[in-house]
Formats: sequence, structure tokens, C-alpha cells
Amino acid sequence: MKDSKQQLAPLTVALHWIVGLTLMALLAVGIYMEENEAYALYPIHKSIGMLIVVVALARIGWRSRQGWPQPLSKESRPQRLLATAVHWTLIIGTVLMPVSGMMMSGGGGHGLEIFGWQLLAANPDPANPQAVLPLSESLAGLGHELHELGGNLMIAAIVLHVAGALKHQLMDGDGTLSRMLGRRV
Repeated sequence: MKDSKQQLAPLTVALHWIVGLTLMALLAVGIYMEENEAYALYPIHKSIGMLIVVVALARIGWRSRQGWPQPLSKESRPQRLLATAVHWTLIIGTVLMPVSGMMMSGGGGHGLEIFGWQLLAANPDPANPQAVLPLSESLAGLGHELHELGGNLMIAAIVLHVAGALKHQLMDGDGTLSRMLGRRV
């Protein structure tokens, strides 16, 4: 099924919610890990992050074939520009966040694993078995900066995206949120 103005394809809806909810959970867990030094959560966070990038790329491919959903109501030019900026921030962020996390972890010498399946081995420090040696401090540093900045941008974009969806549903009454839940409007 293709997207139409009245109803989005089930795959469109599924990819949107899988990527969106997973990234929101990863952002929340990432904040929790950083604020509480919850090191035990890092392997799960990294594994899910590396897996979701595959789904995000599938979503981008699907979206490029389907085009953007048609708006259900008339919007002013500033609203359209803001919506476009938010959507592009979210799309780019769904790839940037996992990639920057992989740059940070891999470049930092921590390796890359998906639930124990090793993609890139850690680089242990022979002088200190508790530590690792960076493979590339500049790559790890760039990854860290992009991950932090990207996380903040994603949070802002998600808040704006949710606010926009609620505005469409509650103020405009145009059914945009219903359509994103798979309903025909």
C-alpha cells in the first residue's frame, strides 16, 4: 500500500513509531546513564543504537520512495518551514545519533558490539586491564561532541514534533495524529 492523503501505509506508520519511540527511549537512557554513571546500561544502549540505524535507514529509503505525507490542513509559511526543519532534523538525527555513538565508542577504544556480537574489538591498555586505549582520540572526540549536540537537538525537535502533532489534532482537528496512528481520515 502507498501513502495517500487520507491514510498512510502500514509500513510508514510502523517505521515512524519504531524509530521514534526507540530513539526517545535511547535519549532518556542516555541522559540517565550520563547523570548516574550507570555503566551497566551502556552495552544495551549501544546495541539498540546500532540496530536502530538499520531501521532508520530503511525508513529513509521508504520515505524517499513515498515522498512526504501531504498536509491535511492549510498551514502558514512559517509553520511549513518549521515543520520541514523539524522533520529534517529528526531524519538526520536518526542516523547521526547512532553513527556518532559508534564513532565515540569505536574511536575511544571501547569497541563495537551488538548484544555480545563483536563488530570491532576493544583496545585494552596492557598497562591497566581496566582501561582501553583510544584508536583515534579525534574521532572519539568528534563523535562525543556530535552525540551530545545531536541529543540536545533531537530532544528539542521531538518536543516540537509532538507539539505540532497535538496542535493538528486538538486545535486544527484535521486528523494528522490519527493518520499517524494508521487510521483513515
